[in-house]
Amino acid sequence: NIQVSFSVSYEMNQSEAQIQTDIALGVLGGLAVLWSLLKTAGWKRRTGSSIIDLQTVFKFLLFYAGDLANVFFIITVGTGIYWLVFFKAQQFVSVLLPLPSQEEEFVTYIACAFSLKALQFLQLLVSQLTIDIFFIDWERPKGKVLKAVEGEGVIKSAAAPVSIWRTYFIANEWNEIQTVRKINPLFQVLAVLFFLEVVGFSNLALMDSSSSLSRSSEGYIAPWSRILRFGVSAALWLAIAFLQIIFFSVIYERFVEDKISQFVDLCCMSNISVFLLSHSCFGYYIHGRSVHGHADTNMEEMNMNLKREAENLCSQRGLLPNTDGQTFQISISRKMRLHYDRIHESLTRKRGPARLLDSSANTFEQSTRAYNTMNKFLSSFIDHVHKEMDYIVKDKLLLERILGMEFMEPMEKSIFYNDEGHSFSDVLYYGNETTLLIFDILFFSIVDLASQSFVLAAILTYLQQEIFRFIRNTLGQKNLASKTLVDERFLI
Repeated sequence: NIQVSFSVSYEMNQSEAQIQTDIALGVLGGLAVLWSLLKTAGWKRRTGSSIIDLQTVFKFLLFYAGDLANVFFIITVGTGIYWLVFFKAQQFVSVLLPLPSQEEEFVTYIACAFSLKALQFLQLLVSQLTIDIFFIDWERPKGKVLKAVEGEGVIKSAAAPVSIWRTYFIANEWNEIQTVRKINPLFQVLAVLFFLEVVGFSNLALMDSSSSLSRSSEGYIAPWSRILRFGVSAALWLAIAFLQIIFFSVIYERFVEDKISQFVDLCCMSNISVFLLSHSCFGYYIHGRSVHGHADTNMEEMNMNLKREAENLCSQRGLLPNTDGQTFQISISRKMRLHYDRIHESLTRKRGPARLLDSSANTFEQSTRAYNTMNKFLSSFIDHVHKEMDYIVKDKLLLERILGMEFMEPMEKSIFYNDEGHSFSDVLYYGNETTLLIFDILFFSIVDLASQSFVLAAILTYLQQEIFRFIRNTLGQKNLASKTLVDERFLI
């Protein structure tokens, strides 16, 4: 028996589409340079430096890496979805896919996007793990207690101690929200895998014009198209993530729990403010001073306070009189920053080689003294005690909010900008969902293009998410304990 086979291979020159892609890359890449320059200028203002040095150039390159990654991502996702729609939706074949040899440049774009986005993600991780943070305790002693003075054998009256448990409580809550995201990573990965492998969306990545989600194992199975594989998986990732974010922000946060807003409320109930510095001269302030004066009280008085607040029988929670504004972006003056660093120096010295010479009791005493000094300084700063380091409260201009930078430099006075959007979440995972999502999509796509397996890509993506979450939690907890002087044993 003689077996005869017949096959036809159709090709179409896609050089024009490649030229259009390169033009789009050039235009968007140029805009990314301008955007990165703006970001660098904003960063320079926030660090309180006006000199263009090697660090400035390095920072610009990091900003440009992140922005260029977004450019590559937009172009590759746009290209993938374009071919998916126009090739699969045609009733009569008039458009053909690029050849495997022509896909190489497309895969190179994805690799570039992933490399640059990974660089931006690592830089984001490092910056979040090195922030300066301090919890200001507004609680004042209630009366005096009798205390025996060591070595003197006499009893003297001293101010009643203020409980540290409220500070530990707020520190634990902050520790818990460090890696909260707007999407559920495990649900995201499982949902994408379900639609690709169970529902059959992976069949849309085959190099034939059929748009059917189910294929017969006996029929002809066309080879995979890398452009279509990326287009299908990226479109699913974005669609499911978008639905999750909409559900999270519209339904879950409104009717179940909003962890970021709840944290601000807890600060106020605990009589603790949070002072955050993400840059040398820029950060965030959460005003948690209790309107009732005390938070160290029993259940009966606490419920009474809540009832009075619900019935508007006490003042409002805001930093300014008759306002509700509790969260602020802050630009602090160089004088204020230097004073802050001077108090903090005693901590860094304590953690240096000199600590080996000190007894543990002396080290603990130093730590307690530094905590009390910092608490006293920051609370008096908020209360306008230091006239040479005062501050003003104002709204940001519309252009300042759009560009994410400040036009005014805090020369004599620091500036507190009203911030209703809780942008202190920028130092948490929560405020960087876009960066995390794009990194996850690109990681998934790179693994899939290398292995041609959606299952392996999903498993490795979830493992990667968990590893980085563990690193962010562990090192973030150590930084929190170091900067706030909260003993790490109390952080769970």
